Amino acid sequence: MDRLFGIETEYGIILDQEAATDPVTESVALIKCYRPDDPTPRWDYSHEDPYRDARGFRADKLQEHPDEKEEQKQDRRHRMSFEEMKSDRILHNGARLYNDHAHPEYSTPECLGLFDLVAHDKAGERILLQCARRRSEELGTDVLLYKNNTDFRGHSYGCHDNYLMARRVPFDYVRASLIPFNVTRQVFAGAGKVGIETEAGLKDAARYQLSQRSDFFSVEASVDTMHRRPLVNTRDEPHADRSKYRRLHGIVGDANMSEYATALKMGTTALVLDCIEQRVVPASLALADPIQAIKDISHDATYAWPVTLANGAASDAIAVQREYLALAQTHASARDADTEWVLQEWERTLAALARDPMELVGDLDWVTKKWLLTAFAEEEGVEWGDPWLRSLDLEYHNIDLDNGLFYELQKDGAVRRLVEETAVMAAVDTPPGDTRAYVRGVAMERYGGQVQSAQWDSLTFGVNGSEKTLSLHPLVEAPELLRHREALDASTDLPSFLAAIGCD
Repeated sequence: MDRLFGIETEYGIILDQEAATDPVTESVALIKCYRPDDPTPRWDYSHEDPYRDARGFRADKLQEHPDEKEEQKQDRRHRMSFEEMKSDRILHNGARLYNDHAHPEYSTPECLGLFDLVAHDKAGERILLQCARRRSEELGTDVLLYKNNTDFRGHSYGCHDNYLMARRVPFDYVRASLIPFNVTRQVFAGAGKVGIETEAGLKDAARYQLSQRSDFFSVEASVDTMHRRPLVNTRDEPHADRSKYRRLHGIVGDANMSEYATALKMGTTALVLDCIEQRVVPASLALADPIQAIKDISHDATYAWPVTLANGAASDAIAVQREYLALAQTHASARDADTEWVLQEWERTLAALARDPMELVGDLDWVTKKWLLTAFAEEEGVEWGDPWLRSLDLEYHNIDLDNGLFYELQKDGAVRRLVEETAVMAAVDTPPGDTRAYVRGVAMERYGGQVQSAQWDSLTFGVNGSEKTLSLHPLVEAPELLRHREALDASTDLPSFLAAIGCD
């Protein structure tokens, strides 16, 4: 494909056999288990501004979950500094690992290749599993991690997909063009969930739905991510040259265990952004009530998924997705192997969903999980409201290769793999070679002791008593990336590398 993209995933954390877990303490302790002897330079937050809105203003405040004030009181009892609470780590593969609102969060390095991204997303699971095993040894009890989006008590935590795109496109057009796609994407990208849930807690325990996140959206667009969540997030932090680029920060998606679902989710969205940049998405796709539609689609057990368009016409989620597919087939800007794979599998998946979603067992998370839970419920004679099924729902997302239900299916050959395990394990330590993550990761591995601070778009080194900051903005462009990579590969020490790239 031809744009940088990446995935941020917050993980659920509990201690086995413990009545209560302090998630902040355990999240921080877990993160510190990543290469505990490595240098830990400061993450530089000075250039991050979560209040800056892509619509041209700066928000006065961010909406908070109703429990946030009590959680802030608990945070003060931890007597940790802000830096210790976040516990940021810059990883050798160019990724970032840190504590975000009491959840360990792994942000993949920037990728260009679709299957590179899938491998790095899975590498995040393996890295966190290594950390959990080290922490379990320290405690003498198992630390369990779940790649899901709900605690079934009214709290939802995110899996955010990010894409670099052209700033020249007016944001209002981006928002309007993206909402119908975001609302209907869950038919193949949903992770599946037992129960209907709101921020007040579990509302209906006996229903199965497509998405873990759809219950938690209440506005069409805003800068918020924790409360009153939007279908399109307007945070304006490009982590690149602001005059050229914006970063689309998508918060509407679920965390996927399935490699296939991850690839389809990211690949289709990237192609839709191609169409948005070319201004070819018609206004006729607009939905009459997208906030209600995202919930209705997720809850619809008939799998007809009807929607009403803003012009009053009746349609359905598959038909809307087919409109976006047709646009991508005509206007996708890259015609490489990744793009052709996405177009082919997008069409195949929509056709199977229209016939019988159960054809996609082993491909899509929500389908595979429903098949698994249905078989269990029938065998054990339990109803869908039984807490046993919610427990199994959670265990589907357990990232332990020996105990997680998804990985039991994988060992049995019941789910489709897109990348070899050797590629996943290589991604644990190795950054993608065709993005600026290579410079970040390799510089951290070689010269980490001299990295004083870092952020997505810069590294600041301490050299002979002075600071030298390397901007990664230009490395979005291939020629500059190649120049920096060649200099880094040829360098024998930090001063020679900085001199070769002209960082004085």
